[in-house]
Amino acid sequence: MRSPHRMTQDTDRSPEAPAPTEAPATPAPRYGPYDSNPEWDNPYEQLAGLDDRAVDTFLQKDPDAFDAFESGESPAPVPPPPPAAPPRRRPRGRSAFRRALGHLSWGAKITVAVLVLAAFLTLGDRWAVLYAENKAEESLKNAMNLTAAPEVDIDGFPFLTQVAARRLDTVHLTVPDVAAGRVSLAEVSATGHDVRISGEGLTGIDGADIGGVNGEVRLSFDDLGRELGASQVTFTGKGTDRVLARGTLPVAGHELALRADAFIRRDGDRGVSTEVTGMRLDIGDLAVFRPGTGPNDGLHLTPSSLKKLTDETAKAKALLSVPAIVHALGVPDSQIRAALDNDRELADLLGTPAVVDDLLAVNLVDLAAAHPDVLRRLGIDPNLLDALTDLTRPQLADRLTLGFTLPELPGEGDVRLRDVRVEPDGILVRLEGTGVRFGK
Repeated sequence: MRSPHRMTQDTDRSPEAPAPTEAPATPAPRYGPYDSNPEWDNPYEQLAGLDDRAVDTFLQKDPDAFDAFESGESPAPVPPPPPAAPPRRRPRGRSAFRRALGHLSWGAKITVAVLVLAAFLTLGDRWAVLYAENKAEESLKNAMNLTAAPEVDIDGFPFLTQVAARRLDTVHLTVPDVAAGRVSLAEVSATGHDVRISGEGLTGIDGADIGGVNGEVRLSFDDLGRELGASQVTFTGKGTDRVLARGTLPVAGHELALRADAFIRRDGDRGVSTEVTGMRLDIGDLAVFRPGTGPNDGLHLTPSSLKKLTDETAKAKALLSVPAIVHALGVPDSQIRAALDNDRELADLLGTPAVVDDLLAVNLVDLAAAHPDVLRRLGIDPNLLDALTDLTRPQLADRLTLGFTLPELPGEGDVRLRDVRVEPDGILVRLEGTGVRFGK
């Protein structure tokens, strides 16, 4: 192989031109097989000037090139690479899924086909269930005059086979916020078993005959505050049949503390009744009002207020100056006069247990009728007394009643209460029924 840097003869020089007079420089000594030809460069120097990676690549492509380079022979020309084969065209219409199936056995293909068919059938069945549930919810909302649509859940799979047999296994119904007289039921839930449907096809269902019904009715204590209007009353379960009512009640511009007990009982097959007892309105720690006409009803002083009278001699003397009070105490007049003249005698008289009991038994309503100034001296507003006397026991009990009657269900059937129980967060009523019929 000839070096690209060899020295060529000058063809333009005339043969008759004289030789240069200067003596040629002594050439550098050469070694190797190419010393006889001064026109060739040293191949080792050429290799030294090449990039190592280029040399390696060159020798890897043609291992014989180095031997040829050493001997000075021209290497055989490297044949050009064969033309690249044209890319294979993917058959049209053949998806990746079909190509993957092409590598499966017939048994695996059948299994995949069955799974795909089952998935489509399941989706169709679930769509049919949702459609039927929505139609049932709309029908019940219109039939029961509900403000919100109920929630209907149909159990069982597959659903389409149940429709074909015109019989459903189980149907769940949940109706929130049902009006039941003065109160609103937080939730009514029921489960129907052995439901036979009538009509043609899925879209032509026009009625249902429910063999058995089990359900619950819940009256939440959290929702009862709004039932008492402007009052702020909280209810708490106590035992299995008792509800404690505690809060305040506005009367004649005064906020009076309210306390009452309500006993919950079953009233027939469809109702729940409430018996309100222990009703009282506290005017601070001064007096207690109990509506009614019994001996313990009316407006009475509290034990704590009587103890304070020993330190408030003016109020105590005003109370003992009323003949009706003196007559109620049954104390000799001489003792009363001594108490009015001497504070020590007054304290001793008011500390006598018998006298305290007699004073607690005095109805201030009757006292105010004859001596209205006495109540004012005791710190009781006469206008408040007038409002309290107008607040009768039935009126106050009606504000605290928790009774209700189950709303009428559309269609026919026998639905009745099974039991009533008070829980910490509300009243729970269990019901059952048979032969309930909806629609045609």
